[in-house]
Amino acid sequence: MKEQITNALSDFFFEYETPRQVLVRNRRVGVVCRLIQLGVLGYIIGWVFIYEKGYQSTETAISSVFTKMKGIGYTNVSGEERVWDEADYVFPSQGDSSFVVMTNYIITDGQKMGRCPELHGKKNCSSNADCEGGSFKRQMTGVCVNTTNTCEVLAWCPVEDDHKIPDPALLMSAENYTLFIKNSVTFPLFEVSRSNLVEGIDGAYISKCLYDPEKAPLCPIFRLGDIVKLSGFSFETIARVGGAIGIVIDWTCNFDVDVTHCKPYYTFHGLYGKSDEKDRAKASVGYNFRFAKYYLEDKIAKRTLIKVFGIRLDIIVQSLARKFDIIPTLTAIGSGVGIFGVATVVCDLVLLYLLPKREFYKNMKFKYTDTQTQDRDSEAGSTETATYT
Repeated sequence: MKEQITNALSDFFFEYETPRQVLVRNRRVGVVCRLIQLGVLGYIIGWVFIYEKGYQSTETAISSVFTKMKGIGYTNVSGEERVWDEADYVFPSQGDSSFVVMTNYIITDGQKMGRCPELHGKKNCSSNADCEGGSFKRQMTGVCVNTTNTCEVLAWCPVEDDHKIPDPALLMSAENYTLFIKNSVTFPLFEVSRSNLVEGIDGAYISKCLYDPEKAPLCPIFRLGDIVKLSGFSFETIARVGGAIGIVIDWTCNFDVDVTHCKPYYTFHGLYGKSDEKDRAKASVGYNFRFAKYYLEDKIAKRTLIKVFGIRLDIIVQSLARKFDIIPTLTAIGSGVGIFGVATVVCDLVLLYLLPKREFYKNMKFKYTDTQTQDRDSEAGSTETATYT
């Protein structure tokens, strides 16, 4: 037992193993091997280095977005004229990257807390039994109002009537509003900062430019009507019931060239609001919300309730910067060299298990010796050649 352990340790520390090389002259196997190696080489060059740019390191940016809407809206409802400015139709007004531009509305003036009949069709009744106390979207009092045949509710009265949405939209002039976007991105790994106000975009240019995908693709001022059109929506439809649009600012940069080539690319996507939507959103087309303005009149708290239909704009920044790095380059090369071994594995399978002379190749590839005997050819380090055509 002791001698066996000693021999095992001696073999482990003092012997060296090396693969036996067998040169096989076979046209079919040789062609298969070279085709596989050629395919691996094409994968490394075409996919890893050219398409995936495996020789570069990558990083996404830290970004910030500032927005500002400009434009004046005008409405004339039942002879009441009104002018709407940015403080009236932008929600919220702080210049966020996600905001709503009001294009249509329903106003309920002079609401005060009290008891009043519900709208017809909301909760009809024929007796007080149909209006038992409790809640049905609004708090019912248990009284059936005979003049309207609807239940009495405790609410802000008169209750809002939003059955009929103004058509066309009251603020169709919103089509000519303009949106100014200021975006900055920073790539900490590469110590590079960029702004969408790139070289050549100065105050004089901004004062007269308007974004156009072909003529002015770098102008940071966008007409709302153009945004809607480029997103695939109809302004008349989305202005009436509201919807959502995504503005994507894409920063795809290669810092192996001058940083001035790193410029933003704008795309526009209709997210929600198409009248022909066939998914679950069809049950609730459009985008709207309510807000109220409170005031006192004769020491009585009152409010003006406004149901807003608008275009929600979500500004999304996407970024990916690349630059040459020796570490991913060596990693990609090492991975490719390792894949070359696939050719050897496939050819060995063909030789040892598929060809008619597979037993001959097995005898040439594998050599079986007694553990205590060393073959003279092994000591001489000879290379054998098997020829079969």
